[in-house]
Amino acid sequence: MNCYETLFVVKPTLTEEEITAQITKMKDILAKENAELIAEDNMGMRKLAYPVEKHLRGHYTVLYYKAEGSSIAEIERNLKINENIIKFLSVKYSKKKEIAQFEKMTEAANKKESKQA
Repeated sequence: MNCYETLFVVKPTLTEEEITAQITKMKDILAKENAELIAEDNMGMRKLAYPVEKHLRGHYTVLYYKAEGSSIAEIERNLKINENIIKFLSVKYSKKKEIAQFEKMTEAANKKESKQA
């Protein structure tokens, strides 16, 4: 299993409940694809670098997980067809230094999550 990070941006016009539902939907897709969710970093509402679909802001979320390479196509397909997600990016970590950085990012995301709880 490889280490992956997927960042996606949800439309800013949605309510908090709808945004939470979109994040849960992505987690369910990961579970369905037998991916192991390691950490989640909910970055909140942020300004976009450039307008996307006439939106200047978006709700950023990063999911860190381990999955088979074949499941990434299905995960990205679901991101593409979801109207409420305006941008996404998936990154694969394969080299030793990259995996070490991946582990640092997951630890930081888990610490941030535990402080919020």
